[in-house]
Amino acid sequence: MMPLYDDNSDRQRTPYVTWTLIAINLFVFFVLQKSGENDAFTNAWSTVPKEILTGQDLATTVNLGTNQLTGEKLQFSLEPTPGSVYLTLLTSMFMHGSLMHLLGNMLFLYIFGDNVEDKLGHVKYIVFYLLTGIIASLCHVFLAGIRQTDLLIPCLGASGAISAVMAGYVITDPNRRVVVLVLRFLTEVPAWVMIGVWFLFQLINGIGLFGNDTESGGVAYAAHIGGFLAGAVLVYVMMPVIERR
Repeated sequence: MMPLYDDNSDRQRTPYVTWTLIAINLFVFFVLQKSGENDAFTNAWSTVPKEILTGQDLATTVNLGTNQLTGEKLQFSLEPTPGSVYLTLLTSMFMHGSLMHLLGNMLFLYIFGDNVEDKLGHVKYIVFYLLTGIIASLCHVFLAGIRQTDLLIPCLGASGAISAVMAGYVITDPNRRVVVLVLRFLTEVPAWVMIGVWFLFQLINGIGLFGNDTESGGVAYAAHIGGFLAGAVLVYVMMPVIERR
């Protein structure tokens, strides 16, 4: 179920923050990450669970095993992080692993971010976005620590913060109509249906990690779930002080 657009006819504020966040993500990926080719930059500024858990910057070579077909060793290098490793909890939110990763996240942010920004106001919205994104990354880090897996695998992407935005959206506008693509068909559903199906998928896959010692397919489900729950809580905290129009 892929969202395409929603009804913004009642939006009052121009979503400057959402547009700026999208622009920053695009700039980081295409310019700083060089469309994903600049591994040194990416591996220096991504969140590495073991670095966050220990507070130590780990500049080392990580071995991922051997390619069964070619016999080639699969490895990459963690690069030194300028400054504190804890800065990566913030910087990793603006980087992506591939073009599809970037475009998917930016589509969701474009559709859902403007409405949450409209409800919270520009300043509260940016605080909401950054804080929940950091909490989402910490959820991934702590799960990696509990499972003792993927501790040296860099984590990056805006998904955790965007999950929080989706939680804020469904709480403030549960019945707003969203046009989605299901298989080859376009249909219109309430926000709670679309986002509910999305969250259920994250929850099922996230719970499955506890009984599976293999890779999660590169998807940080703990960050998605943690970001969503953090967003649901924080939007309630911020709603009473929303500036009424």
